[in-house]
Amino acid sequence: MRCYSYIVARDFGFAPNPFGGYCTLATCKPGIREGAQIGDWVLGTGSSKMGLNGKLVFLMHVYEKLEFNDYWNDSRFQYKKPVLNGSLKQMYGDNIYYFDKITNVWLQTDSHHSNQDGSPNKYNMNRDLKSYHVLVSKEFYYFGKSAKLIPKSFRNNNGFNICMSRQGYRYNFPEDFVDDFLQWVKGSLEKGYHGNPNQFDKFERYDGVS
Repeated sequence: MRCYSYIVARDFGFAPNPFGGYCTLATCKPGIREGAQIGDWVLGTGSSKMGLNGKLVFLMHVYEKLEFNDYWNDSRFQYKKPVLNGSLKQMYGDNIYYFDKITNVWLQTDSHHSNQDGSPNKYNMNRDLKSYHVLVSKEFYYFGKSAKLIPKSFRNNNGFNICMSRQGYRYNFPEDFVDDFLQWVKGSLEKGYHGNPNQFDKFERYDGVS
C-alpha cells in the first residue's frame, strides 16, 4: 500500500471530481493515475496561493482503476460526462475522453479541459493522455473550502512531510508513517463530501498553460 501526495493547485471539482458518491481522478496527474494501484491512497493538500498550506483538501482510497473507454461506457459514470448547460457539478464532469475506433483517434468532449469554443485543447489532451487510467474511490474524504489542518506530527516527522512543498508528487513514505496518518484521518474525520471546491463559483476553462 502506498500513499501518493500532491498539491491541489486548481480545485474546481474536476480533478479530483468528488460528486455523486464516487471520487474520481480522471485527468491531470498522469504519473499518479498510471502508478497508483487498487488499495493505494491518493492525498491532495492545499496550496499556499489559496491559503491552504498544510491542509487536507481530499483523500481517496483507490477502489478501482479503469481505462478511459471503460470509464466512458460504464453506466455508473454517465453522470460524470459534462453537461455545459447544467449545474456546476455537471459542468465540471471529468468523463471526457474516449477512443474512436472509426477514426482511430482519441477524442475529448466539450469540458473544463477544452478550448473556449469547445474544441479539443491539445495541451490538456497531451498531458491527460500520458495515462489512460482513471482512479475511482468509494471511500474518500473531500473537504475543499473546508480543508482540514493536518497535525504538525505529519508535516515534520524525522524529515517526512505528508504535504508536498512544490508541484509534483511523492509516494515513498515509510509504511508506519502512512499507517499513523490514516489512523488520524479515520479517527478524526468523517468520510464523504464535506465542502464545495475552492474555485466552485462559476464555470471556467483551463487552457493547460497558465
